[in-house]
Amino acid sequence: MPYERPGAAVVTGAFDILHVGHVRFLRAVRERGLPLVVGVEDDARVRAWKGPDRPLNTAAERAEVLSALRFVDGVFIVTGPPPLNLPAEYIRLLAPMRPGALAHTEGDPHAAGRRAAADILGAECWELSAVPGHSTTRILNASRNG
Repeated sequence: MPYERPGAAVVTGAFDILHVGHVRFLRAVRERGLPLVVGVEDDARVRAWKGPDRPLNTAAERAEVLSALRFVDGVFIVTGPPPLNLPAEYIRLLAPMRPGALAHTEGDPHAAGRRAAADILGAECWELSAVPGHSTTRILNASRNG
């Protein structure tokens, strides 16, 4: 049987305002040795989860910024109704990519679903530490409170 190289490490998220927490997380995922592919949640999905004032940047703009990072090997836009974060929908979305790993940060509200999806897809599940004090919501709140 020929050797089959594992697929990419896949990360999904809003990535509304790229900040150091995102950069450190994505770099850490890529440093584990697999190509890194990032799924950017489309505008309607972000609005459903984060509120009517989000996202600040369009999905196409967020994807463009992420694709400019040298450690990001590919970017795609996640479309569909907000419940796509359910394990069955997440599996359907990612199965054609045959991912080698799914990565998320500690405290991700969808971590259980991501672990279940990784198991079903035959991928590793990587949970990395979040960078304390760095989130788009914190940045926006700080800028609004001046």
